Amino acid sequence: MKCYRCSSELGFKVGEIIGRSAECAICHSDVRCCCNCKFYNSQSYNECGEPQAERVVEKGRANFCDYFSLGREIEGNSTEQTKEDTLKKLNDLFL
Repeated sequence: MKCYRCSSELGFKVGEIIGRSAECAICHSDVRCCCNCKFYNSQSYNECGEPQAERVVEKGRANFCDYFSLGREIEGNSTEQTKEDTLKKLNDLFL
C-alpha cells in the first residue's frame, strides 16, 4: 500500500489493523485517514463509498472511523482508466 500524500510504500498489509497514531515514515502524514481508505471516493456523497460511515471533515487526518480499511488505489491512475473505459463503452453503444 502507498501513502496518499507522497506515494511511498507504507509497509502495512491489506486487512492489517492500523493504529490511529500510525504515520508514513517519509512524509509523516497520518496513515489511518480517509485518503488512504479503500472506501475513499471523491465522487461519492461525503467522499466515502461506505454508506453507513459517519461524515469526516478532514480527510487527510487520523480519525476513528470503524469502516477504515487500508487499500486505496492511486486516484490519478484509476480515474484516467475509468474515463477511457466509459468513453469507449458510450462510443460502442452508439455505433
